Amino acid sequence: MKAARFTEAQIVAILKQQDSGQTVAQISREHGISEATFYGWKAKYGGMQVSEVKRLKDLEEENRRLKKMYAELSLQNDIFKEALQKKW
Repeated sequence: MKAARFTEAQIVAILKQQDSGQTVAQISREHGISEATFYGWKAKYGGMQVSEVKRLKDLEEENRRLKKMYAELSLQNDIFKEALQKKW
């Protein structure tokens, strides 16, 4: 997976530049990103503060970990059920 060029704090700062009156084209040129990337970031991080973005990342990581744990436990449960059925 490609490493991110910008941190979440930098992305929020770039998005706030539009609030100060700069156009999307100017911001995109200044930071070397496409306008599509800018609008993608705006859809995901628009209106958020840096602390909220960090909290979002933490929640996404926890959600990923819990989904993995659920998948492993579900697989174990299926294996146990299958083993018990074969015994009888």
